[in-house]
Amino acid sequence: MPQISKHDETFAEAFENGETGWACLTHDIAFADQPDRTFHVRTTLIFALEDGVWKIVHRHGSVPIPNIEFTGIEQNAIADLVAAARKGFSLDQREGFASIMFTDIVNSSRLASMMGDRLWSSEVARHFAALRKIIQDADGEFVKSLGDGTMSSFPQPAKALQAARAILQANEQSDGPAIAVRIGIHTGKVVQTKDDFFGTVVNKAARIAALAAPGEIQVSDATRKMVSETRDYRFAYTTSVQLQGLEGEHLIHRLD
Repeated sequence: MPQISKHDETFAEAFENGETGWACLTHDIAFADQPDRTFHVRTTLIFALEDGVWKIVHRHGSVPIPNIEFTGIEQNAIADLVAAARKGFSLDQREGFASIMFTDIVNSSRLASMMGDRLWSSEVARHFAALRKIIQDADGEFVKSLGDGTMSSFPQPAKALQAARAILQANEQSDGPAIAVRIGIHTGKVVQTKDDFFGTVVNKAARIAALAAPGEIQVSDATRKMVSETRDYRFAYTTSVQLQGLEGEHLIHRLD
């Protein structure tokens, strides 16, 4: 964007409906390289209410003229994205079999409120560091953190269960604040890029984790079938559930 020499907000209004909101704003903008020309710009925003705070989840800006005329610069990002989609995102991608594990801290908002943001962020960083070591010790890959949760991948289901148990045990033995974690695991074929995983397996593992109770490990039927029930691994409370975004009924099992 060229340097802006004038920016006047000419109109703004907003509405809310439960935990969602919408706003529209209009602006008059002039650029330093075209000081005598004013552009009328409209911005729309969509909000979601999270823990009492309105957060922008989508923003759209529009002008009634082509980008090249507006900024003097051709904008190719969308065209590049479409071209990549037509190629099937084949660059640096591979498919494989993996067990995906999601963890999530229960009641993190309440803990953050009690401890304060700075202390809580330090505690979450310590928690993630401990999880990373446990996951790597079980031959897993710490893929990413997601707010107060994590996603990781394992080459074998038994390794994922080993890490999940170790995480709960580490939490019980920790000298820090009492952090309760829920864990979900699913196994199947995933698509992997350089630093992330995609596919139905990932989505299903996340949905299963969301159904777990504090201090509980829930696994999919596919994961259970690939890990024989032995003295090391016993499963209980098999339930049939519906998972958001996935069709049909799905069996999940609690790892004792």
